[in-house]
Order: sequence, then structure tokens, then C-alpha cells
Amino acid sequence: MAAAGKDGPDALDAILAVTPAQRADLAAYVALLKKWQPAKNLVAPAALAEIWRRHVADSAQALAVRPEARRWLDIGSGAGFPGLVTATLMKGRDGAHVHLAESNGRKVAFLRTVIRELGLPATVHPIRIESLATRSAPDLGDIDAVSARALAPLADLLGLAAPILERGAAGVFHKGQDFASEVALATQSWVFDLIEHPSRIDPGGRVAVLTSVRPRA
Repeated sequence: MAAAGKDGPDALDAILAVTPAQRADLAAYVALLKKWQPAKNLVAPAALAEIWRRHVADSAQALAVRPEARRWLDIGSGAGFPGLVTATLMKGRDGAHVHLAESNGRKVAFLRTVIRELGLPATVHPIRIESLATRSAPDLGDIDAVSARALAPLADLLGLAAPILERGAAGVFHKGQDFASEVALATQSWVFDLIEHPSRIDPGGRVAVLTSVRPRA
């Protein structure tokens, strides 16, 4: 568990090993976020005080629990947590790419700026998540994992990501203390294999990995 205290890049040490280059890129990302925050309101103002622990390190758990995944779809990307953190940590890795689905215009502009300035292996799709099930959905190619953080209850997430999950992608979802009840509700409509990883940031949280997702017959 990452200890609470002075916020900074060292919060990542409890999650995974980070190279100096990755740490520098993440610091540049945080600096851009703080620069854009006053005008764009990308995250809750109170979150800036613990941006490294509560957002960057927390987001890094997605890749930490699914390190074999190379191609990701991050839905409801917001300010880039966890999608841009995943992309930063995979920069330079063969075959790595993160697709980010975000419909908010100001957040799309921010995400694209970070990707351009840091040279990240990522693409922003300015779409509503619901469009993934329509003919107008972008061609994402093969996806290994779908990530989401603080977006929706599990049953809703599975419905939104079903077009990708049913093709074999894993779902990697940050969940809170109500996760058990979310699982109970989701299993009424969905069948899946589940591995729960205790969060190293949130004492009551989980990072859930779901595979073999399909509608219940």
C-alpha cells in the first residue's frame, strides 16, 4: 500500500518499477495538467494536492495487473487516467498503443496535446462510448484490454464495452468499496471470469480483471 504523505513521483514505487525517462514523461504530463487546470477544469480541484498518489500511481495499477496487454482501449478517458498513464509507461514498447474514447471537447484537446508533446503511442477518439456498438465506430483493430476508472457501475461498464470484450479483450476496471454488490448485479446479466487485485492506493478499492465476458443466456 502506498503510504499517504508528501505527494510526488515516489508514489509510483509501490506499484511498479519506473525508469527515469518514464518518470520524466509523467512529470511533464502532470505539469501540463496543472497548466491547463485553471481554464479547463480537467479534474476536481482538490485532486491536485494528491495528483501523483491518487491519480498517477492509482492509474499505473491498470498496466501492473495486466502487463502482457499491448493494445488498450480506455473509455471515458477524462484527463487521461488511466489511459495516458498506461501509454506513458508503454512508450517505446513494440506494438503498444492506447486508444482513448472521450466525448468532452476540452478534455479531447488536452489529451491530444499531451500525446503530441510527449510522443505517446496513443490516439484520441472524440466519441461517446455508446458509439462503439454502431457502424460509425472507429476501427480499433485488435484490443487486448479495456480500461476504465471512476466511470460507471460494473454492469454498465460491461454493457458499454461489450463490443470489445466479447471479442476477447480483458476488462481492467478500478472499483471502490461497493464492488461486491456491483459484481452481484452484473452477474444477473453477464458471465465472466474475475480476478480481484486489492488496490495499493485505496484501502477499500479493487482493480478488477474480467475475461471471457459474454451475455448470460
